[in-house]
Amino acid sequence: MAVTPPRPKGPPLNALRAFEAAARLGGFARAAEELCVTPGAVAQQVRQLEDWAGAALFERRAQGVVLTELGQTVRPELQAAFDALGAAIGALRAAARPARLHVAALPAVAQLWLSPRLPGLRAALPEAEISVTAMEQPPNLDREPFDLTVFFGPGDGRRIEQDRIFPVCAPAMAARIASVGDLARLPCLNDSSWSDDWPAWLRAQGADIRVSGPVYSLYALAVEEAVNGAGVLMGHEALVARHLTSGALVKPFEHAVALPRWLEFGTRSGVPAPPLLSLIRLLGEGRL
Repeated sequence: MAVTPPRPKGPPLNALRAFEAAARLGGFARAAEELCVTPGAVAQQVRQLEDWAGAALFERRAQGVVLTELGQTVRPELQAAFDALGAAIGALRAAARPARLHVAALPAVAQLWLSPRLPGLRAALPEAEISVTAMEQPPNLDREPFDLTVFFGPGDGRRIEQDRIFPVCAPAMAARIASVGDLARLPCLNDSSWSDDWPAWLRAQGADIRVSGPVYSLYALAVEEAVNGAGVLMGHEALVARHLTSGALVKPFEHAVALPRWLEFGTRSGVPAPPLLSLIRLLGEGRL
């Protein structure tokens, strides 16, 4: 009677994924953030892979983890393998549902820049199914199921416009401002993610004053509060343009400061499919 011996088991895919992310990002905490798990879960998965291999892949130190020589050796091949897997999954998604487009955007961009353009996109691309996910950091398009990203960045992607900042406020608030010095006695609204905005603009004016006011974790909320007359907000041109056009917000000063970053599109490597190219063209033309 023939006997089929059991085949040796390979390492779990999740363990390989945890190691690759930790090796690429330089630690368990950042890997956990990318994989949407806890650092403890990443550590457990890496330990499971080390047990399977019979060798250490990381040195555990008080200040964090460092790849061993073995870990450094296998990291490039595993990274290339997961990049290839991500590309294959992306190609499958695009081929199966080419008109289904998933956009990832900074929350402020999703709410203030992208959302008002969605009705025009639906009218221009009636066959497209456009989903939007707001997130604080751009996803890895080689790994995650997004077709397009819209974030402020260094300009490495498809540039839409440079980030220009200037104070904005409701018309009634603007009536109380005669000079830059008046800002020291008025509430100056702050976004927690862009805390350097006010200092950068004031430095450019040569103004030796300090401003203060409420802080918001959502820029869209800060914009609404500025519209409501709560204070003066440092406006990002791309995000407040519609409020300026409607007159809900005004510019008490004309001078703007151009920051070294751009609102830009990100796409995965390769030539975008026709539906995605149409989406990029319509958003980039500035007519929506």
